[in-house]
Amino acid sequence: MILYSLYECLDLKSFLFLICLLLLLIDLIRHKNPANFPPGLWPLPILGNVFTDVIYKTVDQLIEKYGNIFSVRNGSDKIVYVSGFKMVKDVLITQGETFTDCPRGLSFNNGYSWRKQQQFSMKCYFLCGAFKEEQGKNPSTAAHLTFWSNNAVANVIGSPLFGHRYEYDDVDFQKLLQMSAESVFLTGSVWNQLYDAFPGIMKWLPGPHQTIISNYQELANFLKEKVEQHRQDWDSNNPRDDIDRKNDTKAGFNIDSLVWCTVDLFEGGTETTTNTLRWALFYIIKYPDIQEKVRAEIDQVIGSRPPTMFDKANMHYTNAFIHEVLRKANLVPLNMARTARKNTTLVGYFIPKLKEEYCGTVMITNLTSVLYDKHEWETPDTFNPGHFLDSEGQFCRRNAFFAFSAGKRQCPGEHLAHMELFILLAILLQTFRFSPPPGEEPSLEHQVGFTQAPLPYKLCAHPR
Repeated sequence: MILYSLYECLDLKSFLFLICLLLLLIDLIRHKNPANFPPGLWPLPILGNVFTDVIYKTVDQLIEKYGNIFSVRNGSDKIVYVSGFKMVKDVLITQGETFTDCPRGLSFNNGYSWRKQQQFSMKCYFLCGAFKEEQGKNPSTAAHLTFWSNNAVANVIGSPLFGHRYEYDDVDFQKLLQMSAESVFLTGSVWNQLYDAFPGIMKWLPGPHQTIISNYQELANFLKEKVEQHRQDWDSNNPRDDIDRKNDTKAGFNIDSLVWCTVDLFEGGTETTTNTLRWALFYIIKYPDIQEKVRAEIDQVIGSRPPTMFDKANMHYTNAFIHEVLRKANLVPLNMARTARKNTTLVGYFIPKLKEEYCGTVMITNLTSVLYDKHEWETPDTFNPGHFLDSEGQFCRRNAFFAFSAGKRQCPGEHLAHMELFILLAILLQTFRFSPPPGEEPSLEHQVGFTQAPLPYKLCAHPR
């Protein structure tokens, strides 16, 4: 009755204006920051700061304005960005128990077991064979690294999962890898941020976010088919691969959970390691003197036999090189999101816990600010394996090495990544001397999606 009387007194434009004003007031009250909340950008009503492209480069600009802790709003989500080694360490380690929860259900599986190192090494030799075949066709032609490295790494992940490797010319497998790479890149786009903020609306609208959804669904369908094939002749007493080992209803697995667990393992272990290998070979051809030091150590410690992880302890410079690749490559500039399990404070600012009625406060730690912290690294902007060597040339891991995050939610694939990189590099440098194509210089520019990758480049592999 009151609204009707009000409508009688006002024309349509005035009435609509009052409705909009009421909605804005509701939005303001609902999303009002609590007292002593980290400062940040002024949000648009309802939308928040969703059109502010907050990537690791623009984060630096916001740090200059607000300091090492600031906030933005993405739809209903309040997002707090934390930078600098000391503050990031506080979130991930000191208060690690408080910030262990994730706002959404995507996480890589823990406890993944891998087969014998000798079997792993054999998968790596297929990459050498592919390089030799390519160079044999035309010795003056440089190889496109992305294709070969992606296949090699995917087979390292895929072989324990599926029980066999895929040939490099397998059309279906190539499509799978292409979709995986495309999805990881698009995850860093503003379209994905819009989908996270307004999933109920964005699921009906066209855009790159639909490509992410369809790609993951097709990947899941591929893996579901593999799981179903395994179920037909599954023998609990004779597991052939990781799908067989996890095909156990007593352990709480069903088809859907097994499929998405496998998606996490395949996705998390392929694209990131592929890009890291590309960065490693990029620095190998960019700095030939470093390449020679790594190769000399490989020749001295390993010689011509297949490398194993036991060799790593005696190869200080190679180990330092791998760690510096991971530091300088800065593969995941902004860490996976976290939420607070309870109300807490961070450097005097109040951080409220996750609330059930909406997503609440999301914490994002700026790993770039740690890996490039000028207070922790002697030459943060320079590729320098010496960052991980002591005065006697022995390898030493640095406290600020957060390439795999840190604390309770540290990436469970770190050990695997180090194993892959070490054995792949050892085998490749045993077999080849790498250089850029004549007259070409690798660009230090890079492309950023969810992960940071070098621009496509070519290299020449000269058999030793």
